[in-house]
Amino acid sequence: MLIGLTGRNAAGKGVVAKHLKEKSFSYHSLSDIIREEIQSRQEELTRENLIRTGNELRGRFGASILAQRILVKARDNEHCVIDSIRNPAEVEALRSGGHFRLLNVEAKLELRFERIQQRDREGDPQTYDNFLALERLEAEGDV
Repeated sequence: MLIGLTGRNAAGKGVVAKHLKEKSFSYHSLSDIIREEIQSRQEELTRENLIRTGNELRGRFGASILAQRILVKARDNEHCVIDSIRNPAEVEALRSGGHFRLLNVEAKLELRFERIQQRDREGDPQTYDNFLALERLEAEGDV
């Protein structure tokens, strides 16, 4: 069984994934494919670079490329949770893997910004205005 997680940055997808991992699901994130690409280019891992590189990969190889690459990694796992699904083509590619369910995880904007501040990840926005700007960029860029 494949369970896909979609939702905005810091909505709580990681909490759902953690619960499923505790139930013996393996874990993969479409964003990890982008991170691997950024690292191979020896670029800085920032939210802006994640957005730009994800859009670039989709533009060059098709909208489902991240999901296709994750399916290769997830093939050997009976139960798998897949995080960071962003567009319909990714959903369709994952559906082709069989027994797929998609969950949308939501949280209010203010709560998501609080979570970002608490987790203090490299590349996360430090101000609310920067957070809002990245939200717009993600929505417009179909990350």
